[in-house]
Amino acid sequence: MAAQKPHLNLVFIGHVDHGKSTTVGRLLFEKGDIGEHIIKQYKEEAEKMGKPTFEFAWVMDRLKEERQRGITIDIAHNKMETDKFYFTIIDAPGHRDFVKNMITGASQADAAVLVVDVAQRDDKGGLMPQTKEHIFLARTLGINQIIVGINKMDSVKFAEKKYSETQSSLQKLFQMVGYKPEQINYVAMSGLKGDNIIAKGKNLDWFDGQTLIGAIDSLKIPEKPTKLPLRLPIQDVYSITGIGTVPVGRVETGVMKVGDAVTFEPAGANGEVKTIEMHHEVIPKAEPGDNIGFNVRGVGKKDIRRGDVCGHTKKPPTVAKSFSAQVVILQHPSAVTVGYTPVFHSHTAQIACKVTELISKLDPKTGNVLEKDPKFLKSGDAGVIRIEPTRPMVIEKVKEIPQMGRFAIRDMGTTIAAGMVVDITPSK
Repeated sequence: MAAQKPHLNLVFIGHVDHGKSTTVGRLLFEKGDIGEHIIKQYKEEAEKMGKPTFEFAWVMDRLKEERQRGITIDIAHNKMETDKFYFTIIDAPGHRDFVKNMITGASQADAAVLVVDVAQRDDKGGLMPQTKEHIFLARTLGINQIIVGINKMDSVKFAEKKYSETQSSLQKLFQMVGYKPEQINYVAMSGLKGDNIIAKGKNLDWFDGQTLIGAIDSLKIPEKPTKLPLRLPIQDVYSITGIGTVPVGRVETGVMKVGDAVTFEPAGANGEVKTIEMHHEVIPKAEPGDNIGFNVRGVGKKDIRRGDVCGHTKKPPTVAKSFSAQVVILQHPSAVTVGYTPVFHSHTAQIACKVTELISKLDPKTGNVLEKDPKFLKSGDAGVIRIEPTRPMVIEKVKEIPQMGRFAIRDMGTTIAAGMVVDITPSK
């Protein structure tokens, strides 16, 4: 029974066309979670559409537009059991146009599988831009366990040298953003052919690491922050006939029980938890990491929306009038200055925020102050800035509730910076 096993959220991330959805589809098929007849049907459909090799990707890519374009747009969820765990599998989009959806997916995850095409390089021979961006965002979003699937080994005839070159480039990047080598587990594989997904196969005799399923099963259960106040960012809100308003989201911290008095901020709506469901099973309480739908008495569908955060009425979520944050500028065509108003992505909220003050420029390696009141921050710089959201926004100090204190800054279709909240001036 799934409920007896520890539950983990596992997100698959990576650059577009590097084989994320195919890998997930192949994994579920090899495990016996997807029938052969379904894969056969998808294969026939894919060939008709001129997309041979897409049959496994379609297990997760359900939207018509996704199938037509051959890319993952929205987040797809599936459940999977292994010997040790009960997983919610999250397939996040890799295409740069849909990074905001990827952020939502990654923000729900306990661990990530980063899928990297062994053969693809940018114009300068380096890693692809979304690979770099996804590593950076994984770090920002607090994902501490990463499995790297170095994929499409079949496209380079399973050459060990190609694997080693890619692994070395990735290792440097992980270290640059602050990951320790022991947090990363590398797997050589072919999602399309099935090599080293469940079984190693002859083509990868030289590889002495784990299979993908072995790496997934050796993940560690993160310590659940059950002692912290309840924080559940809302992903969607449904109105279900005969039941009522059902918000959906992942518990970040604290515990929600049936009968709890809860509040939603910044909406300011209050209600009582009547029922809690996870994967269509009714449960008496929800803990950190659980993706749930819950029925709330006293709250209408129009009272709350995605980006709101649910907490107990006695310890409600913090609505920020302004906040100071430590940021690292990943890339910016010119520089970040006072008045700059990009979109901040924090948990499920996406809110334009204005930079009102550049407090200091920091040494990215040591955190020491290099300059007070700098005029600008450019790519590669770290600093402390003050921010005012353009509309009410829930965010917490990273020292008090770390899961709710991180954010990514996006503008012009790309991730500009990432940061964590140091201090807050609440609006109430």
